[in-house]
Formats: sequence, structure tokens, C-alpha cells
Amino acid sequence: MRLLIRWVVLAGAFALADKLLARMHVSGGFGSLLIVAAIFGLVNAILGPILRVVALPITILTLGLFALVVNAALLGVAAALTSRLSIRGFWTGVAAALIITVVSTVANDLLERDKGRWRR
Repeated sequence: MRLLIRWVVLAGAFALADKLLARMHVSGGFGSLLIVAAIFGLVNAILGPILRVVALPITILTLGLFALVVNAALLGVAAALTSRLSIRGFWTGVAAALIITVVSTVANDLLERDKGRWRR
């Protein structure tokens, strides 16, 4: 059940990024958002750890900012795998990665708090 909720949260993060960024577009409705979120989740699960390990030295040197570039690259891979996601430009990818990361982190944290993880 938690996986489904996180999947919907990620789809919502993509919807928000789509609304805020003129050069990013998810074609279709809520079903397309779910498909894009699933593709990004798979890309992130398979390629993400490899890219993060390879990029670790430069991520440390940039105090973690390069992690946004890694996430933007993962978004680019997801966009290349589906015609439902269009990201035009490097900085659009970085901005989308930032929006998606912040929204999904905050939402997932709030969901975890509701489950009693932060009870005293």
C-alpha cells in the first residue's frame, strides 16, 4: 500500500512540475502521470544507485548540488523512454528534478509522520 501511495505522490510531483515549468510537459491525463511516475521510479531504482556512486566525488565537492544534475539525467533517461514526458533543456531538467525531489520528500515525510513514526 505504501508503494502505491508513493507512486501517486510522485505522479502529483510530476503534475506540479508540469504546471510550473513551461518547457516540461506530460501529455495526457492522470493515467499518463502514473505511467511517467512508474517509468521514472524504475529508472531511478535501476540506474540511480549506479550514477550516484559514480558521481559521488563531484557530489561531495559541490556539497551535494551535483545530485540535482544526477536526478536531471535520470529524468532525461525517463523522458527518452516514453513519449508522454518532454523536457526541453538542461536547466528545465534541473528545475524539474528540484521540484519533484522537494514535493515527493515533503509529502512522503508527512505520510510517514501520519503512520506514527514520529510519536513520542
